[in-house]
Amino acid sequence: MSTNGRYSVYLLRHGQTAWSESGQHTGRTDVPLTAKGEQQARRAGAVLARLRGTSVPPALVLTSPRQRALRTAELAGLAVDEITEDLAEWDYGDYEGKTTPEIRETAEGWTVWTHEIPNGESADDIGKRAASVVARVRTALLGGDVVLVGHGHFSRVLIATWLGMGPRDGVHFGLDPAGTSVLGDERGDAQVRHLNVPPWDWD
Repeated sequence: MSTNGRYSVYLLRHGQTAWSESGQHTGRTDVPLTAKGEQQARRAGAVLARLRGTSVPPALVLTSPRQRALRTAELAGLAVDEITEDLAEWDYGDYEGKTTPEIRETAEGWTVWTHEIPNGESADDIGKRAASVVARVRTALLGGDVVLVGHGHFSRVLIATWLGMGPRDGVHFGLDPAGTSVLGDERGDAQVRHLNVPPWDWD
């Protein structure tokens, strides 16, 4: 249980990869953590423990199946209950592995939030997946904290969905590698308790 006596959702983005450092869109590609990413993941475990403020294990720990998320969960000291594609990153289709400047060479002004992705997922597709995760999480919260280990763009949509916003509103929430965010409720109103706490806090 969190320190304020209310159960919370903890979102942990995976640590740095070579592609996250270069700005390449990384969806299906199974890129490993860099040495720095592994260090970030270990430090994120200490941040998560401090934020939770309890030795009681979470009621549920879910992770994306991509190795960058699985390794982050392992190094953060989490006992994973389930590996699920529901937490996988946005499918970037034909833009997989490309940076935004590269994409804009043929799609002027392109962003993942405002434009289509050929042969990939749309913002609405991601929103539906996020809504499914939120529904499951709300049930699990009845028994304790929930930890979700995943990716940047999907987790930003998840935050927006938690707050009752549309998937494209995820643009308003920044998440860095190995950053931790905390979601909860206050008297029935969804809230963000912490956003993007860096992995060096409380190290």
